[in-house]
Amino acid sequence: MLIACFGFVVNAYALLTPTVDSIPMSDGRKLAADIYIPSTLTTGPVILIQTPYNRLGYRLGLPLGIQQNLNTSNYIIVVVDWRGYYGSASAAYLGAPSLGNDGYHCVEWIAQQSWCDGHVGTWGPSALGRVQFQTAKTNPPHLTCICPAVAAPQYEYQEYYPNGVLRTEYVDQLDALGFGLTPVLLAHQSQDVVWNYSQTINNYPDSIQVPCLMIGGWYDHTIQFMLPFFNELQTQSPVAVRAQHKLIMGPWVHGGHGTAQVGTALQGQLSYPNALDWDDSLALRFFDYYLRGANNNWPNEASVLYYQMGEDNWKTATNTSFSTSAVNFYLNQNKELTTTLPTNTSGQLSYVYDPNNPSPTIGGPTLRNDLQQGPYDQSSAVESRNDILVFSTPVLTQNAVMKGSAIVHLKVASNKFDTDFDVRLTDVYPDGRSMLVNHGAFRMRFRNGTAATDTAHLQPNQLYDCIITLPASCITFLAGHQIRLDVSSSNYPAFNRNSNTGKAPYPGNSIDSLLNPQVATNQVYCNATAASFITLPLENFQLSVNEIKSNNPLTLTPNPVQAVLQLNNQLEGNYEINIYSMNGSLVLSKPINQSATINIEHLNAGTYLVESKNKASNLISVAKFQKL
Repeated sequence: MLIACFGFVVNAYALLTPTVDSIPMSDGRKLAADIYIPSTLTTGPVILIQTPYNRLGYRLGLPLGIQQNLNTSNYIIVVVDWRGYYGSASAAYLGAPSLGNDGYHCVEWIAQQSWCDGHVGTWGPSALGRVQFQTAKTNPPHLTCICPAVAAPQYEYQEYYPNGVLRTEYVDQLDALGFGLTPVLLAHQSQDVVWNYSQTINNYPDSIQVPCLMIGGWYDHTIQFMLPFFNELQTQSPVAVRAQHKLIMGPWVHGGHGTAQVGTALQGQLSYPNALDWDDSLALRFFDYYLRGANNNWPNEASVLYYQMGEDNWKTATNTSFSTSAVNFYLNQNKELTTTLPTNTSGQLSYVYDPNNPSPTIGGPTLRNDLQQGPYDQSSAVESRNDILVFSTPVLTQNAVMKGSAIVHLKVASNKFDTDFDVRLTDVYPDGRSMLVNHGAFRMRFRNGTAATDTAHLQPNQLYDCIITLPASCITFLAGHQIRLDVSSSNYPAFNRNSNTGKAPYPGNSIDSLLNPQVATNQVYCNATAASFITLPLENFQLSVNEIKSNNPLTLTPNPVQAVLQLNNQLEGNYEINIYSMNGSLVLSKPINQSATINIEHLNAGTYLVESKNKASNLISVAKFQKL
């Protein structure tokens, strides 16, 4: 019988037999430890794992590809139960030393043992990753390097309440794992001084004095905290170590249950065989270099190694500030995404949101054991419902290479005092599958900010802005596919359901309850004066003339042109002229008359699109010119 445990597959019938010991802490209490020493080593480097999930689970098999083949390992593995958990439960008391201080003493105790050669590194995902940052902050003299996966050290309001909406399933699972965060979270539903203090003391890149290899996944929920922290490590950690930090981003989920884990090929309903076990192989190269002194060229590897989904290959970068251009795709009343504004000056689309019948969570960056993780098809269970608006591009005639965070800009209204807007970005395959890339939510009472003093009721049917920044991703929407944006008002249980009443959002002090919920009619505006759009960070995206609706003839002379461009519209009236680069960026905008000359001498050489729009009729003319 094979089971998935701690991010790797093990045989449930065989057990490893470690040496059981206990490690004394600064207060005299001890933490339970299992020590795995390969028979081929008398002394050697050590990898420390600190876990709140029961160290005994590792007797089923060890990580980093070791599984039950301990004697093939070049490392001694020490697994320790956190204070207050499992074998270390009796060490807990109010005011006990921090996990970071406990980690310090674990590292230094290990370094003094006869079987340790004085080199100690750390490894682990999720909570096992976060504690590595806490340990490194205390700067144990014998800590050589750390390798946290799908983890960052911050404790931020947005982790639990993104845009003011509680992550119901996430908190549910954390409670089930024994962290008991619900009472604390419900006591701080808006961003207050407690959150501000927590965010300040738990963001400490300047305190990480050893090389750090961070491993993450594009379908993981910690992306929005991992990437900023890595960027800060590159600029704020001690100068001597800054260039040694590296980041690996694969097409992986968070893991913790099911078959999809960090490093597996299968992720949700998609498979990425080119990413299989890269986390283990690269982590071992990292440890081999720093703990064993191997001459393996590790320092010359790129600072950032990332997987470009869609293309299904690995790419390198010096940081996560990818070279892209912002391309806007506008929502229109035909439920299309187009690169030009709608021509109508009024109009919106509406749908009904019933809190008792919410749109279901299907895949995504989830954590709860009963939910699917990763990319899943939204077409049947989500997009076929009547409480959603589905906007799609035409079939792409070229690849759209996205690197970074998509930003959804909605113009919205509701007939209730409060409501949510939820969005899903998907990659639509030629066979009709709508595979989730990522999702986001926004609670409208927090539209002015997430502090308690910022909250405000909606005025029914009044127009408001709703801006949702999605987690970063690197994915290529291939030619023949479509880019899709789903807009609804729920994504449950990923996010808490809004009762639409404007009253307390968590009645009964519960993270998942409704009190006298009301059905809302919500609107998304899709017109030229109230435009909704999604901004995608695209690389070398060539905007096609065929993608722009052209109603009237427009001639340009000379063409090619060096300095002055003559425009001749053959309709009378006042016009607005917009010039776009071929990546979709607006480079010039101005009003013109029927005939006009425009100085484009300042533009770089290349191909551009001119869009001329009649201000009265909104009729559009389009032409292309070459700047010499």
